[in-house]
Amino acid sequence: MIDLILAILMLIGGIALIIFSSKYAVKHSALLATALGISPLIIGVTLVSIGTDISEIFNSIISCSLGHGDIDVGDSVGSDLTQLTLIFGILPIVCGAFHIRRRDIIILGSCEVLSLIVIFTIVEKGYITRLNAIFMVFSLVIYFWLIFNANKESIMHRVELIETTQPTKKKRFHLLIAVLGFGGVTISSFMIVQSVIFISQAIHIHEYIISFFVLAIGTSLPELVVDINALRCGHHSIAIGDIVGSCIVDSTLSIGIGQVFFPQAVTAGLAVPTVLYTLFASIIVIVTIAIRQKMDKKAGVLFIILYLSAYFLLFNVNITV
Repeated sequence: MIDLILAILMLIGGIALIIFSSKYAVKHSALLATALGISPLIIGVTLVSIGTDISEIFNSIISCSLGHGDIDVGDSVGSDLTQLTLIFGILPIVCGAFHIRRRDIIILGSCEVLSLIVIFTIVEKGYITRLNAIFMVFSLVIYFWLIFNANKESIMHRVELIETTQPTKKKRFHLLIAVLGFGGVTISSFMIVQSVIFISQAIHIHEYIISFFVLAIGTSLPELVVDINALRCGHHSIAIGDIVGSCIVDSTLSIGIGQVFFPQAVTAGLAVPTVLYTLFASIIVIVTIAIRQKMDKKAGVLFIILYLSAYFLLFNVNITV
């Protein structure tokens, strides 16, 4: 019992550490890139646009290197569902209603749906080959410009804030902090994966399920914080770009990067229904927003119900080890 409590505390601590470390890793990497004369456009398209997904990316690499592909897929797909339904649903309840351009949700939503369809066709086989993983990672290149163009105002604003609000430091300083940040992300990812494995074995619930729900909520917290702060500052246009853009990164780079280096089997009996439900929920969210062109409390409650309904779905599949 004490070991289980310690594992739960390690999971919570790992999630807190990875959020803290990833923030400084991304910020000081961007500052270093600025000091080296790299274009703000390149910084925005790469570092800043994937900044809130660093946790999922490192969890993918660590979990696959340890032979646990289910943690990789569960966290990435679970983050998709969590961000599009639970996180998106909380925003209008906390911050009030805001408008979304139909063009943005259709373009980004189509990319998200397409990426989930690709995931489904891969995981239904029960394994992810290196070739499949490479395709998933490089498909992000196609989506990157769509993510950037739909969320350009927010991304470039965040790049500008990084460049102008930070005191001038030497390149070595930014390099050191960035290295320490990524080191913290690596250590916390290892803590998270090990704790999920132990908790799964201790309570006899499959590690995919723990990753899909518990871990996905933890690694989705950066999106919630970023978007609440943005909405309170009046930057309403960033909400859809940040959330759906993050989901696209999760559906391509985050899920595939670990499999590129360490291809792993996936429990198709769990992955297939969760991917299909995430695809179904994504379509509902996209269609609802495209028709209404706004997010209010009614839409928020609907999206939260969509998230909670996933629990009932999983009661009909075998969730035990």
